[in-house]
Amino acid sequence: MELWQAIVLGIVEGITEYLPVSSTGHLILASGLMGLSDTPEGHKAVSAFNIVIQGGAILAVLGLYRQRVWQMLQGLLGNDQIGLRLAVNIVVAFIPAAVLGLAFNDLIEEHLFTASVVLTMLALGGLYMIAVDKAIVAPRRKAEAGMSIEQLKPLQAFIIGLLQCVAMVPGTSRSMMTITGGVLVGLKPRDAAEFSFLLGLPTLGGACVLTLLKDFMRDEGEASMFDVIGWPAVVVGMVVSTISAMLAVKWLVGFLNKHGLAPFGWYRLALTAVLLGALLAGWIAFVPEAA
Repeated sequence: MELWQAIVLGIVEGITEYLPVSSTGHLILASGLMGLSDTPEGHKAVSAFNIVIQGGAILAVLGLYRQRVWQMLQGLLGNDQIGLRLAVNIVVAFIPAAVLGLAFNDLIEEHLFTASVVLTMLALGGLYMIAVDKAIVAPRRKAEAGMSIEQLKPLQAFIIGLLQCVAMVPGTSRSMMTITGGVLVGLKPRDAAEFSFLLGLPTLGGACVLTLLKDFMRDEGEASMFDVIGWPAVVVGMVVSTISAMLAVKWLVGFLNKHGLAPFGWYRLALTAVLLGALLAGWIAFVPEAA
């Protein structure tokens, strides 16, 4: 992988990871257009690369929400009750994805990572966000109603965590499910986004660690992600992902307050059409054929 390609993927990952638009769909499009997934070996390495550079998105949230993270750490040490409550809610929300992710990750990659599934989930997600925005988000924004993140209860956090599991299906978007989940249990859009960002710390971190472990424990004679892509590209991708994710997170909070979720829903429908056109034109492939 050339460094400019790592930069492009880092930008795409950083911007789309926390926006409810499906980072998977964007990375498939970007990787395909740059010819990075034309072979089975390249496809596997790029797929791992796209997950590992999520570490940049984690660093972005750690930087932007360092006060919240510190508050949770203080809470775990018994020095901050609000921080403890938030930390407990993050753990409770993370549990469903941790359990189901370990149990079904390989099956999902093998059977659900198809063009039909990704395109269907992109389109359904778009319609879902438009409906949620019209029924809940828009009225709540006008009335300035809803709970703060400090008022969230463990049962509500668990519901958000269950909805996050839906995002295990490719093309769905973890951010979409957690932000809308937060809104559905009563959070203000701004607070739903903040909880989604914080929940991404263990969720994305776990995915990164699992991917690296699989890469290091590969079969003998099989090339690793670092062999195929190179260390410099991984480092550059992560740095760029961090910067672009920080910009995307700061922008998203303000955008949600002003415009809600519907614009992202319409964007997803447009992305579905673009991806379908690229597939039919032969510009991209979800899983390359073996040589």
